Amino acid sequence: MTSVDYVLGLADDALIAAQRMGWWISRAPQLEEDVALANIGLDQLGQARTLLSYAGQLEGQGRTEDDLAYLRDEREFRNVWLVERAQTDFGVAMARLLLFAAWQSELYGALAGCDDATLSGVAGKAVKEVAYHLDHASRWVVRLGDGTDESHARMQAALDAEWPYVDELFRPVEGAVVDPAALRAPVLARIEPVVAEATLAVPDVAPARGGGRAGLHTEEMGYLLAEMQHLHRSHPGATW
Repeated sequence: MTSVDYVLGLADDALIAAQRMGWWISRAPQLEEDVALANIGLDQLGQARTLLSYAGQLEGQGRTEDDLAYLRDEREFRNVWLVERAQTDFGVAMARLLLFAAWQSELYGALAGCDDATLSGVAGKAVKEVAYHLDHASRWVVRLGDGTDESHARMQAALDAEWPYVDELFRPVEGAVVDPAALRAPVLARIEPVVAEATLAVPDVAPARGGGRAGLHTEEMGYLLAEMQHLHRSHPGATW
């Protein structure tokens, strides 16, 4: 049987990534990019909703997607550190999207053929969405990396800042339907050609400690949840 924590991890990755992406609405460098990033965030939110609903079913305690999104505390979330930290620099946002979308592309590609009908169905739709996310991020990373001296330096700095958090994506997860370690080589095979085309260097940095799958998060996670959950917790039981 599929592990509840495994599904929650995938759901929380998408949910928190969507929350961070939503920050860019009205702040992107151009109007068209506002729309693009909003759509990427909505794709991730859609994945999160279905996965949270499935996690609630597996759990068997009657919790809905809203309960799981808004009424869990920080230690109950299972997302990786990569998605939860602030990304107020556009280069950082694109570097993170490149890394996260490359991982989701391989993950959903593998899940699309799994025996769990729900995960397979979610993955079959999501793999098409994240292909666009990966293409969008790749274009920006190349554009900035192979641009001016300043844009090149800032894009390299952004990649350096995000790279330590990639390793957590490939660490063992109890009850995983797809072995995280098996995704490392194909994910890097997607990322490295983009980095090379952008005239950037793959960072040589130590991996971050991580711990998100076990409910251990960075300081910024608490602030994110306070903002995301405030309205729901302020008006319990309210409906539109």
